[in-house]
Amino acid sequence: MLRTHTCGALNISNIGEEITLSGWVQKNRDLGGMTFVDLRDRYGITQLAFNMDFNIALCTAARKLGREFVIQISGKVIERISKNKNISTGEIEIEVRELTILNKSKLPPFTIENDTDGGEEIRMKYRYLDIRRNPVQENLMLRHDVAKATRNYLDNQGFIEVETPYLIKSTPEGARDFVVPSRMNERQFYALPQSPQTFKQLLMVAGIDKYYQIVKCFRDEDLRADRQPEFTQIDCEMSFIEQEDILITFEGLIRHLLKEVKGVELNEFLRMTYDAAMQLYGTDKPDIRFDMQFIEMNELCQGKEFEVFDRAELVVAINAKGCTNYTRKQLDKLVDFVKTPQVGATGLIYCKYNEDGTSKSTVDRFFDEDARNAWAAKAGCEKGDLLLIMAGGTQKTRKALGTLRLHLAEELGLRNPEEFAPLWVLDFPLLKWDEDSERYHAMHHPFTSPKPNDIPLLDTDPAAVRANAYDLVLNGNEIGGGSIRIHDKDLQKLMFKHLGFSDKQAKEQFGFLMDAFEYGAPPHGGIAFGFDRLCAIMGGKESIRDFIAFPKNNAGRDIMIDSPSDIDEEQLKELNIRLL
Repeated sequence: MLRTHTCGALNISNIGEEITLSGWVQKNRDLGGMTFVDLRDRYGITQLAFNMDFNIALCTAARKLGREFVIQISGKVIERISKNKNISTGEIEIEVRELTILNKSKLPPFTIENDTDGGEEIRMKYRYLDIRRNPVQENLMLRHDVAKATRNYLDNQGFIEVETPYLIKSTPEGARDFVVPSRMNERQFYALPQSPQTFKQLLMVAGIDKYYQIVKCFRDEDLRADRQPEFTQIDCEMSFIEQEDILITFEGLIRHLLKEVKGVELNEFLRMTYDAAMQLYGTDKPDIRFDMQFIEMNELCQGKEFEVFDRAELVVAINAKGCTNYTRKQLDKLVDFVKTPQVGATGLIYCKYNEDGTSKSTVDRFFDEDARNAWAAKAGCEKGDLLLIMAGGTQKTRKALGTLRLHLAEELGLRNPEEFAPLWVLDFPLLKWDEDSERYHAMHHPFTSPKPNDIPLLDTDPAAVRANAYDLVLNGNEIGGGSIRIHDKDLQKLMFKHLGFSDKQAKEQFGFLMDAFEYGAPPHGGIAFGFDRLCAIMGGKESIRDFIAFPKNNAGRDIMIDSPSDIDEEQLKELNIRLL
């Protein structure tokens, strides 16, 4: 070993010991007769002291050390005169007797410090340098801790970790596949898995009644800060269970993770239907750390000769508690915000309920004080509150008001990253209509079981059929989703029929699964958690990129290794691919 200790291990109890450290030079300071060097590794920082009176040559060599030089030193632990209470080694320093330069370094393109001067693009290009910084290392260590705690919990629950293939068959549902040409099978392609869905169902048929896998998945879709072309799932499946068994088991997982990794004890996991979530929050992944539920106002707002309300399918409001002191400038900014393409609303109506008991709205011409007081009674407004109202088509208006709700919560500091509010959303629609293809698509995937009582509606009212499905939402983010699966071949054939598959197409795409169902498939269901997203929420960050060692940018590129890239003409010939 090139070290006896790490740079975060030594303290006052080690005074007098002869030690050897290795690491990177964080910075050095020349103070005339003394030179001090901060030596860093992933465990911490230790101050090195070089005394000109003790060894001129050694001190001179120390002064020539550049940032990020890799060095090894030997010396004695001594008490530090000017102590630093901000680091664990702040009471000691090393009186250096020997210095070896293990490798020199060019000057990094940004400072390797907690608060760096590097922008995101340059840090992604030199990600191996960015990872040296404490915040990034702490994120990766949190990711490690979450993975370890996940495995411990699932192992104790009797789950078996089974690996499934990465080179599989392309399927038409879901996002676009990444495809891989097969050299040995001319003009044929593998697909990279968007999830191990069919394989984990086959494992249930195979008798592996509790399966899990922390697995890499791939989707060729439009990217944002919270999406990557390759991502990681905690993928799970169970046999001989009902929905309640899944909810209880995986509530237990999230409780375990937050307690083990964050020291947080969770309260009750609330439950809400999809319809209620859309009606109360305008989204199927509501953030319930704060209130501001929607209040439907049609009966109090329509029929007053105000055209905006009268022609609207929905008039809906939120009560921003304590916000009546918003200035005209602040209110104008809210109006401008809802008109942005991100929100897509045409406007915003507001009513202030002042501390002196009066009220003032932007539509006083149409609504007198009695009408405004009726609004207040319906919305629970008190003195000092601000009522914000939107009107229009139901879906569009709910979505817009939901976006405004989150925007306001950010402004008001209501989204505390150290607070965790879990919510199960249940009873999703099984199918959704697609205008472009003029057919129904699966809301989740084609293997989701309908609610048993709703199966007859498949032929008469497909849009009304509820799925035996569930999403787990944490702090306004969907962290997991799953369903009870179809395990009966006839019901699966019926489902394919309503999704527009011919018998031939269903056989070509999923014949292997249908065949397996003829050999005693047990009732089963499962769930998959977005591992990167879960880590980001637990780490109090918005972007999953912060918790991935080598992420792609918003264009799906790895700018560090310059990927994707062209490949050699000979490789293309071997794969029987000709570029146009």
